[in-house]
Amino acid sequence: MKKKQDEQQRLVQMTEFERKYWQMGIFPCGMDEVGRGPLAGPVVAACVIMPPEPLIEYVNDSKKLTELRREKLYDIIKETAIAYGVGWVDAEKIDELGIVPATKMAFEKAFSEMISKYPCEYALVDAVKGLNISAKQESIIHGDALSYSIAAASIIAKVERDRFMIELDKEYPAYGFARNKGYGTKEHIAALKTVGKCSEHRESFIHGIIRKDI
Repeated sequence: MKKKQDEQQRLVQMTEFERKYWQMGIFPCGMDEVGRGPLAGPVVAACVIMPPEPLIEYVNDSKKLTELRREKLYDIIKETAIAYGVGWVDAEKIDELGIVPATKMAFEKAFSEMISKYPCEYALVDAVKGLNISAKQESIIHGDALSYSIAAASIIAKVERDRFMIELDKEYPAYGFARNKGYGTKEHIAALKTVGKCSEHRESFIHGIIRKDI
């Protein structure tokens, strides 16, 4: 019983940003991304509008959750959300634009998909500022750990990208993508030095590491 009460209290704290909007009858979206740091694969953003009720137990910063918990919450969040959208920007576009503009593009794509399903005038955004979207934006540092809606978005983005990288591992098994999700682990860097890069690698991130192409 105490654990359940503690979880409910945590969720109340995590909805502090949302509640000031909910009390006015406004449903803000939460926005977060995953994949800024990896050497390979896309950057993925999610945009989610969550209702005041029910509050989903264990929603938190995706990095604080086990893979199994994320997978379970992913389905529940999608079923509960008023609306959501996901935005993808691939490695080629990341190389073309740079990671910061590419990340903003992913956010904007996610918002565009979400707003095609439900109107939204206010956005709670994890850290990023100055998005080209039609909503007023509140940037929150460490928002995925402080805002319920941003945390929900972080889970959607994380599961979507992880699933993509697991599938990519089947096509390019040398790099261990299913395990490292494209991040620069020792295994991944060793493969780059011996095997070379694949089409999903970010040239701007691996310059000086690769030996040859495949």
